[in-house]
Amino acid sequence: MDVLINVFVALHIIGIASLLGGFLTQMKAMGAGTARFTPAMLHGALTMLVTGVALVGLNQADDQTVNNVKIGIKLALLVVILALVYVKRDEEKADKGAFIAVGALTTVNIFIATVWT
Repeated sequence: MDVLINVFVALHIIGIASLLGGFLTQMKAMGAGTARFTPAMLHGALTMLVTGVALVGLNQADDQTVNNVKIGIKLALLVVILALVYVKRDEEKADKGAFIAVGALTTVNIFIATVWT
């Protein structure tokens, strides 16, 4: 079971990297007002959602304790991120506020995952 959990953790990190990497590569374009939500950002957020749900289920099946409050907050943030990216994915230019919100919420989600014990 540990190997399976570790595979899903790795996939979850790949999703985070895709979402945050997509945001960071658009920083220069954001300054010019031409930033947009890339497919990598949408796929990263979806990967995070699927692997996160799988990780909770696998950890509970393995009789490990799961902090449901932490998971609930992370899920709520991810749903907001996913909604913003999904709704604005086809627009030629993303609203600067929405774009910054996605980057900030992704960063907050990472800090919650790593700092909250």
